[in-house]
Amino acid sequence: MQLTERINRIEPSATLAVAAEAERYKASGVDVVDFGPGEPDFPTPDHIKRAGITAIEQNCTKYTAVGGIAPLRKAVVEWHAAQFGSRYTPAECVVSVGGKHAIFNAVNVLVQDGDEALIPSPYWVSFPDIVKYAGGRPMFVETRERDGFCVTAAQVEKAIGPRTRLLIVNSPNNPTGAVVSPEEFTRIYEVCARRGIWLLSDECYSHFVYAPSRPFSVASIPGSQPNIVTVGSLSKTFSMTGWRVGYALAPEPVVAAMCKLQSQSTSNPTSIAQYAALGALQGPMDSVATMLAEYARRRELILNGVRAINGVTCPAPQGAFYVFPNFSGALRGIPDTLTLARQLLERAHLAVVPGEAFGAPGHLRFSYATSIERIEEGLRRLQRFFTAAAEA
Repeated sequence: MQLTERINRIEPSATLAVAAEAERYKASGVDVVDFGPGEPDFPTPDHIKRAGITAIEQNCTKYTAVGGIAPLRKAVVEWHAAQFGSRYTPAECVVSVGGKHAIFNAVNVLVQDGDEALIPSPYWVSFPDIVKYAGGRPMFVETRERDGFCVTAAQVEKAIGPRTRLLIVNSPNNPTGAVVSPEEFTRIYEVCARRGIWLLSDECYSHFVYAPSRPFSVASIPGSQPNIVTVGSLSKTFSMTGWRVGYALAPEPVVAAMCKLQSQSTSNPTSIAQYAALGALQGPMDSVATMLAEYARRRELILNGVRAINGVTCPAPQGAFYVFPNFSGALRGIPDTLTLARQLLERAHLAVVPGEAFGAPGHLRFSYATSIERIEEGLRRLQRFFTAAAEA
């Protein structure tokens, strides 16, 4: 069967593929310790669930405006202003079916055939494929483990070429947990503004940062808003992954173009989810502090566990809920981390995502969005696997 060139230039999401394989094992009765999921393991807070239930009871189940109901767009810009000090208007906001959808729409209205998009590596799995689908060419800016995988303005400046149209920065970063400091982010923005390229800032993990880091948005830089697209999501901050609500903040012509594209694809995000999101943004955020404190405990546990494996190095993540250890020195005859991840699932019933999915062979991504008990069990299995490999 002949399919279009644009669909053949992209690959299925590697992280979703790992999830599907882990689910296959679980369905057959195998006890899998799953370090794969990129989502909080906490329930959606009750007041948000109640807002969704109320929306159903009040029959808020019809089509809405393509870019989101007016109260929600207003709530997004007010919440973002309160959290980060930005100054957007509702006309500069579009609500989407999750943060990934907002990124997809933004890239597809900004990147033309032959344009280049700079993507710091390691990168979230979907960035390169979204750029390819839009007809662009992803160009990778290699960050270094010894620098905590943080991209710098100097690296960005060096990578800009005549066809560069866009830079995508994900901070806190998936998969590494790297957090770009406000000072460096400001320098990165200044490079982009001076060189005339768009800066797309993916803030989906914005509130999961560990001391001394604090939540930061490039949109708080005075005068930055005409040159940037800010993408956020309620999925992580409010533990609402399945509700599928994200947003983009951008100059009004960009938002209008994104709404045009959305009008011909998904139309509006689910009405019920929008009212739940309104309850989230206008309600308390106590759950964020609770989740972050627990993630900090888990981070220390899993860091110590993976570092205990002979030959493994792992910088401490400054945000999100992933560790990204380097297993290059521990492979012991295993050809690559793609094979290692497969063997860990088959032999140890341990699900992780290989670094190849993120442009970083030699690494594995472990999500610690799971209980302390499951992390301890997973680390025991990991240690047994490498002990057996060393004795073989």
